[in-house]
Amino acid sequence: MADSTANTPPGEALGQSEAFLAFGEALSRVARVERPVLILGERGTGKELAAARLHYLSPRWGEPLVALDCASLTPSLIEAELFGHEAGAFTGAQDRRQGRFERAHHGTLFLDEIGNIPLTVQEKILRVVEYGSFERVGGSRPVQVDARIVGATNADLPALARAGRFKRDLLDRLSFEVLTLPPLRARGDDVLLLARHFAARMAAELGWPQAPDFGPQAEEALLGHSWPGNVRELKNVVERSVYRSEGQVVEHLEMDPFASPYAPPIPPKTPTTEDAPAPGAELPFKQAVADFEKGLLSEALQKSRFNQKQAARRLGLSYHQLRGLLKKYGGVEQLASASSSSV
Repeated sequence: MADSTANTPPGEALGQSEAFLAFGEALSRVARVERPVLILGERGTGKELAAARLHYLSPRWGEPLVALDCASLTPSLIEAELFGHEAGAFTGAQDRRQGRFERAHHGTLFLDEIGNIPLTVQEKILRVVEYGSFERVGGSRPVQVDARIVGATNADLPALARAGRFKRDLLDRLSFEVLTLPPLRARGDDVLLLARHFAARMAAELGWPQAPDFGPQAEEALLGHSWPGNVRELKNVVERSVYRSEGQVVEHLEMDPFASPYAPPIPPKTPTTEDAPAPGAELPFKQAVADFEKGLLSEALQKSRFNQKQAARRLGLSYHQLRGLLKKYGGVEQLASASSSSV
């Protein structure tokens, strides 16, 4: 994620579902309060967009919004990126350099994937939260700063704190308010609203006079898919489907760009001695049945391109029966990862 200091409003945040509107209400309420905020949510739900919206609704809207993706840096670089460094602090540090905290002075500092920050750096962040000061890497003079911290992650921060990988004191300071973005599968018809929005933008990008609409089968697929990648996945699928529709009605969602009738077959897993039961042992009946059911579910989902209603018809099940089995075995994402790891 690049360092962002533009004072322009963030992109659209669209939704009419009860879950989405409740989140927006909570975000608007805390935006006015000068305290740290944590934004939680699955990958692709729009945590960065929510942080930007919070900033522009806050009294700091005219000041810089500075972002740092903590997962994209090595632990040794995070400290220098956050706090800057003095000339000669380390090899290659020829000049003094401001860090993200200084660039966010009077504004907002957005720390994405905050759970990736090393404990030593967490200690310095805690000092900034408590006293508003820090020292640059290689420096000894305190630097005063006023920056509101907004953190985001899909990790379980309380669990990390219990495991000693996240400072409990820092978690307490950062969690004045904790907002959890609802996943797309919990947002109902927002899927169609967002899909039409992304379709219109893609059509404009392609220079088409109007965006293609979605046919009944495509709408059914949009509503039937569990969207493990959330809004980011939906955007990619819609844009690809619109592009391939060539301006006509989108009748089919292009879920998997790697799908091809000419793709080489996936070789079956070769049994190893590790897979064999111990001498004299028997494979438990319930485990054998569960493995068989999971295999059927995984195969049906893949052949249906993860359209759950089509997968249910392929298996001769009702949609609700399929949903019950998916819940039993950990959901679509769990089955997909299990099938890929078994190859």
